[in-house]
Amino acid sequence: MSKATLLMVDDDKAFRASTRALLEDDGYEVLAVPDGQSGVEALKRGGIDLMLLDLRMPGPDGLRVLEALRAAGEDVPILMISGYGTVNSAVEAMRLGADDFITKPVEHDALLARIEELLARRPRLETEEERGVGPGGLLGASEPMRQVFSAIRRVAPTGATVLIVGETGTGKELVARAIHELSDRKALPFLPLDCGAQAEGLLASELFGHVRGSFTGAVRDRPGVFQAADGGTLFLDEIGNVSPAMQQQLLRALQDGEVTRVGAVQPERVDIRLIAATNTDLEAAVAEDTFRRDLYYRLKVFQIVLPPLRQRKDDIPLLVAQALRRANAGLDREIRGLSAIAMRQLMAYDWPGNVRELGAAVESAAIRCDGDLIEPSHLPQEVRARGGAGGGPAAEVGREIRYRPQPPESEREAILAALEATGGNRTQAARLLGMGRTTLYQKMKEYGVVTEE
Repeated sequence: MSKATLLMVDDDKAFRASTRALLEDDGYEVLAVPDGQSGVEALKRGGIDLMLLDLRMPGPDGLRVLEALRAAGEDVPILMISGYGTVNSAVEAMRLGADDFITKPVEHDALLARIEELLARRPRLETEEERGVGPGGLLGASEPMRQVFSAIRRVAPTGATVLIVGETGTGKELVARAIHELSDRKALPFLPLDCGAQAEGLLASELFGHVRGSFTGAVRDRPGVFQAADGGTLFLDEIGNVSPAMQQQLLRALQDGEVTRVGAVQPERVDIRLIAATNTDLEAAVAEDTFRRDLYYRLKVFQIVLPPLRQRKDDIPLLVAQALRRANAGLDREIRGLSAIAMRQLMAYDWPGNVRELGAAVESAAIRCDGDLIEPSHLPQEVRARGGAGGGPAAEVGREIRYRPQPPESEREAILAALEATGGNRTQAARLLGMGRTTLYQKMKEYGVVTEE
């Protein structure tokens, strides 16, 4: 069994044949082609673990092939090889996304060492949890969100009533849906109702239904969400806004498993799992006698507290990447990411509107962006104002980010921000910082920054 499959693109027939034979003797499977176009076509067919790419060739040269592959999102490791080795050639190749550069005449042992090093860097397949993907597609790699994911997995199979507490925009409905999807009711309805958005006179009808003629406009019998969700999950958002009179009716429905339509006499049996959510302090409301104590304890069988985004800022790069994918799809754009300084400003802002506000900010920035990289000038004004003036480790120069030497703490922060902005891609991070890839590796080692590409 071969170690890996290598694609060699080189117009020198003798070098191609001899190198191929030596690499095959070392256990590699080697596909060798004489020009850039053939190399691109071979790579597109798949199954290539590493590409050996000659710099000077007839037709599209190695740099143009490299540039086209990286622009198309091809992330196979590429080792540039050339008999025209100059500092400028190496710099340009690395700038365009080459992973390493070696010059002819090539010592075979040196070539093998470079190949083995590049193959060792290949990213392994991560689990969803390692990628920060939790139940129901929720995102978060921070410790607060890992605790939320654990709580979801623990309570979902039990059928217990759940109370989700969190600020507006933290994703309470997403948590409720995740619980439903992991429960034995997942094939049956999940129905959400925002209690805070319902007029007091209509909430009873929305919850329990009504019979024809029970009030003006009731022209036919209509079930409420309790009946419609029968067998499934009912999610009542903003439960803290329900009036004392409606709290009494909810308590009775939960205790008895029965609801009575507005204008009806006979109750109806229902089988629902209730998940409630609030952005208010229900314990304080109980103390102030504005929320029933018995209903509170009926709801709080199992409580999940969602952290605000300002307490889980490590998750911002994950959430930004998701928001940018959605923005690109909705706007038909191909924005590839954020500059390091733009990411720094997102990380510095406190996000009072939480994840919802972050998503809106990324979409707004994508609309303003006229290139392929979101810059600080594209961010909403309040983010720029409260997220910092934008100085520090990077500064805008035209459309590029140019690195400035900084004290160690600021330099480490800039490196972390660039890696976060590029999803851990060290080549792109080095490009954002305006430093060479080798320099970036050295500084990562110096500051103890460990990532997997």
